[in-house]
Amino acid sequence: MDYDDISDHGARRRPGDADPFPTALKVLVAGGFGVGKTTLVGAVSEIAPLSTEELLTAAGEAADRLDGVENKVETTVAMDFGRITLDAQHVLYLFGTPGQERFWFMWDELSAGALGAVILADTRRLEECFAAVDFFEQRGLAFIVAVNEFDGAHRYRADEVRAALDLDDAVPVVRCDARISSSGIQTLLTLVRHLIAHAPVAAAPGAGARP
Repeated sequence: MDYDDISDHGARRRPGDADPFPTALKVLVAGGFGVGKTTLVGAVSEIAPLSTEELLTAAGEAADRLDGVENKVETTVAMDFGRITLDAQHVLYLFGTPGQERFWFMWDELSAGALGAVILADTRRLEECFAAVDFFEQRGLAFIVAVNEFDGAHRYRADEVRAALDLDDAVPVVRCDARISSSGIQTLLTLVRHLIAHAPVAAAPGAGARP
């Protein structure tokens, strides 16, 4: 008997059995301050999301610009975390990045091992996206831009958003409502399709070898 084929619960694994430990896929939800990252992670997560939100205080007014988000009372100071089971073999783990500039030092840590990112955009404050776009472009990490359609915000076409952010034509730009689970899931599926479409093609065995 090969004891390597016995699980912790004593059940013997047979050749061809599904791996009891699904593959973990890490994705970031990024963007500027107050664009809806915590809301999106909470809306799509199948578990109670981990959130590190703290109350905004007068002491932080000088560091955190509230232009356009004057009603915001909390902010993420570390990260948001959620999970979605795609199928029996794959689980998607979502990590929401903090938006304020004073917490950007955490982005490198959070992006380690990530497959790609969703950059949330608020068209009322589109400049809040620039740092996230630059960050992922410089590190060669695939991303899409999802315009979170806030109530009362002007609706721009995808090509207008692409031009304003100076995005490559290959980067998808989609609309979403971060409050609605189905909209958030569709956004994540767009990212997954983008990752699959641009995955590097593995070389065939023996390719390039001389006869």
